[in-house]
Amino acid sequence: MAAATAVVFGYGDIGLRGLAALLEAGLEVPLVVTHRDDPNENRWYGSLFDYSRERGLAVLADPALALLEEKISRIKPDLIFSFYYRRMLPMSLLGHARLGAFNMHGSLLPKFRGRAPLNWAILKGETETGVTLHEMVAKPDAGRIVDRQAVPIGPDENAVEVFRKMTDATEAVLRRSIGDLLSGKAKLTPQDLAAGSYYGARKPEDGRIDWAQGAREIHNLVRAVAPPFPGAFADGLRVLKTALTDKTHSLEKLGPYRENGEWFAACGDGKVLRLLEVQQT
Repeated sequence: MAAATAVVFGYGDIGLRGLAALLEAGLEVPLVVTHRDDPNENRWYGSLFDYSRERGLAVLADPALALLEEKISRIKPDLIFSFYYRRMLPMSLLGHARLGAFNMHGSLLPKFRGRAPLNWAILKGETETGVTLHEMVAKPDAGRIVDRQAVPIGPDENAVEVFRKMTDATEAVLRRSIGDLLSGKAKLTPQDLAAGSYYGARKPEDGRIDWAQGAREIHNLVRAVAPPFPGAFADGLRVLKTALTDKTHSLEKLGPYRENGEWFAACGDGKVLRLLEVQQT
């Protein structure tokens, strides 16, 4: 009996772990589609293109839609997966998958649909996030849920620290789900979109600190955009790591100051935030 086939769209570490889980499960992957690396982007994650080539898999980087349509219609895959691929895939393409097309999203859907879900979750002070495997439909991140797994967000963890846990969760979800997807036994649960949330993409400028905000809000911003993401900044400083303190202030001027050789910041809620790592710009 021929092995089941899957076409994989993906990028970065979750792309790598997702593809590895499918290969480990015995699926044939006749095509991997990924992105060219942006020379202006701080690439801190693995290359799905290189990983695929090393395993002798056919791989395309940013192909034209017409070429994809032609190749996938000829392959007639059982499944299509998207693992952190950066573009929406049209239904005309997804319809070629006999058993369906599924995306791994970086949140506990229906919360934090859309772009940069992990960064938004930390920014909003969430104490957990996770990954959700869901059916791809015309509306972004709106399809029925196959499975999901939560991971905790520690009070001082930054985005990349949480992301590493999410890559492990990706593999666990796929291992649990692949068999049922292939056998048709997977139970897909519709999302209640009204109970969730949707957020757009973030830009480097969104890392600008407003010292009129409370200490915890600023702490969350720093964690959400800490390197290898673009980072938080203000007043000629790039702020890489902070810590909440019990200190309060009555200063008229908000923002960073030095005390006994250490950096602190007076925040809008009267509390003092310790700036553990800063770079002067």
